Amino acid sequence: MALGCGTVAKIGGVVAIILGIFFYFEYFYVVSDGVKEGHLNYMTYKGYLFKTYEGKLVLTGFRNGNSAVQSNEFTFSVENDSLAKILETCTGKEMQLRYKEYNKMLPWRGYTEFVVYDIMSVDGAPYNNNVPNNNVPNDTK
Repeated sequence: MALGCGTVAKIGGVVAIILGIFFYFEYFYVVSDGVKEGHLNYMTYKGYLFKTYEGKLVLTGFRNGNSAVQSNEFTFSVENDSLAKILETCTGKEMQLRYKEYNKMLPWRGYTEFVVYDIMSVDGAPYNNNVPNNNVPNDTK
């Protein structure tokens, strides 16, 4: 039994919708939105085809059962050029950074699934960066 043009088009449309939903959840759906605190270790602008801003936050250590201090690192990307320039001037300072986590990274978004979009505080003081286009509603600052 041969498939008609209409049937092939319907199957193609269903496959396209399923693929679209899959790619949306894999690359554009925000899995979590949170805040990390620590010392900003570095900010860098790197890449071969897509240049992106990348940074590392050394999270505050904590003691485990053996009284050893553990240190964790939070590696992140920054899409906003203005925010990245501000972060470059804050290396070595203790910061609270607000971020979004995606399932997968995209080369033009950065090297990680974590994208920082706001600075909450610098060295314990609240920070109002007024960065244009940082996609944060005014009532959440």
